[in-house]
Amino acid sequence: MLKEKHNPFKDQYRVWYPYHSPDDPCPPIVRQYVVPPNQYLGFQPPNLPQYSKQEALMKGTLWPIFFSPYPPKKRGKKHES
Repeated sequence: MLKEKHNPFKDQYRVWYPYHSPDDPCPPIVRQYVVPPNQYLGFQPPNLPQYSKQEALMKGTLWPIFFSPYPPKKRGKKHES
């Protein structure tokens, strides 16, 4: 069985867990953030695969390696005033 090579472009979403002391009464606030794929690429390599024109317009980029979707918006309860 072949081990799959780690691809940093697939792992765009990161989670940060702060230190939580045993004496701290409050639970830690876990944060999630996005690291854009262009942070891992110095120069654009030649002959990258490309989306079709229509798909590139929908995704906002011509190259799949640079595609980074926005995370879904959190829907909370609306406050009534």
